[in-house]
Amino acid sequence: MRHIFREGSQKNNSPVLLLLHGTGGTERDLLPVAEIIDSSAAVLSVRGNILENGMPRFFKRIREGVFDEVDLVKQTGELQDFLDEAAQEYQFDRSNVTAVGYSNGANIAGSLLFRYENSLNKAVLFHPMVPQRGVNAVRQNGRQVFIGAGKNDPICPPRETEDLHQLLQKAGAEVTVYWEDHGHQLTESEIYAARNWYQSES
Repeated sequence: MRHIFREGSQKNNSPVLLLLHGTGGTERDLLPVAEIIDSSAAVLSVRGNILENGMPRFFKRIREGVFDEVDLVKQTGELQDFLDEAAQEYQFDRSNVTAVGYSNGANIAGSLLFRYENSLNKAVLFHPMVPQRGVNAVRQNGRQVFIGAGKNDPICPPRETEDLHQLLQKAGAEVTVYWEDHGHQLTESEIYAARNWYQSES
């Protein structure tokens, strides 16, 4: 997978921020966000392998708001394998990875939480949807998850956030939801709320 890796200030002992962009983004989009959340962390920023009308994504969709669930499962497994391989290549602590995802990137991070018990240490999900309906997330006992959401988000309506919150809590995660009065855009106040949450949980 096309990606950027930047070593943290503590080298091999640094926490790692896994950056996952939204539809049409690149591996550079969330670098400023990582700098705000934890400037001392290592960064592994990944570009999605799927192209939709020339726009990078992490998995296919049938139409807006309707995921191709077969491809979602496949791409989630490939991302999980990539993280294991990257930990070996760059010699970082695989158990200390925090996902920071926006929109499509938040959805595949959520899919990691649904499918793998120890893939992520923590997760920051900006405007995610429920990755898959009708399935239970694997156990995430004590896993810390931050969700940033917009009360007027036309792509990810509040019900999606509320359902995801409940499903992750049911799996044992400790979920914090931060609401904005805006739509699907990622706001500065959302990013700083995620930073404050991250620092309080570190």
